[in-house]
Amino acid sequence: MEKRKNLRTARCCAVVAGLVLCLAGAASGADAPSYPTKPVRVVIGALPGSNTDFFFRVISTAMGNALGQQLIADYRAGGGGLVGAAATAKAAPDGYMISLVGSGFVMHPALMKNMPYDALKDFTAIGLVVESPQALVIHPSLPVKNVKDLVALAKARPGQLNYGSSGPGTNTHLAGVLFNLLGKVNIIHVPYKSTPPMLVDVMAGQIEMAYPSIPGALEHAKSGRLRILAQTGKTRSASAADVPTMQESGMPGFYITSGFGFMGPAGLPRPIVGRLNAAMAQAVRLPASQKLFIENGVDAIGNTPEEHDAFNRSEIARWLKVAKEGGIKPE
Repeated sequence: MEKRKNLRTARCCAVVAGLVLCLAGAASGADAPSYPTKPVRVVIGALPGSNTDFFFRVISTAMGNALGQQLIADYRAGGGGLVGAAATAKAAPDGYMISLVGSGFVMHPALMKNMPYDALKDFTAIGLVVESPQALVIHPSLPVKNVKDLVALAKARPGQLNYGSSGPGTNTHLAGVLFNLLGKVNIIHVPYKSTPPMLVDVMAGQIEMAYPSIPGALEHAKSGRLRILAQTGKTRSASAADVPTMQESGMPGFYITSGFGFMGPAGLPRPIVGRLNAAMAQAVRLPASQKLFIENGVDAIGNTPEEHDAFNRSEIARWLKVAKEGGIKPE
């Protein structure tokens, strides 16, 4: 009889101990003190050699060192980043599959009817790596010296000037839409399949203007094949400190920067978000990273998840408004 009591007592203790261990394990998973225990896949919604890929390469090694695990690029090009973001939205919220997204992430909701995800509900913001402003460039023969002159010329020649973009719905397209809205002009959009042929035609005088990234604009401006009128950031980029912003040039409210930041699936635990953000911010602030960013015309950010989330919400709302006022119907 005594043996049976002892056996029952032992079993009860074993059950209690098991429950304690389970609860401890659950808490450990929630707090992720050991995360990561294996390499982290970073979805790049573009091809190798793209801007997104370059920014990833600048910080991936240092970020992996801070995490204690390697970051592996997972290229899923298509739809201007849409394919990669959709894959990330469906991933398990365990921190082992995240994505580095570009400007398309905040612009797609204004341009597409049937999105494969909800940009605000299906993701967790981790932090912005960089912001990349653009430049307003013109063919040197255009008889204007600044943005105000360009607006005046466009009003004098309605529908006769053209601007190129790297494709419908891109930041280079929406820059022209915003210029038309704020300047109350009608400059015609000419879409291209990518940036290089667009710039070739601006330099050849086939079209009058475009909004490429600052590094490409600076390279061709130095050779005299393009003229830069302004840059599109809220403040002057360190890589083009002598170029005025659009707002400084007499167009209040005009700013466009392509934000490149890490996003995880919805429900990503806060401790995991914190670890990823801290590693990213540390990598972004390294002198070597800062040097490469400046040389390539982008501004290092490395902000908090909350700031990144606020950026996404503000930009999505802004582009929805611009698209509506610009007469762009989602397709």
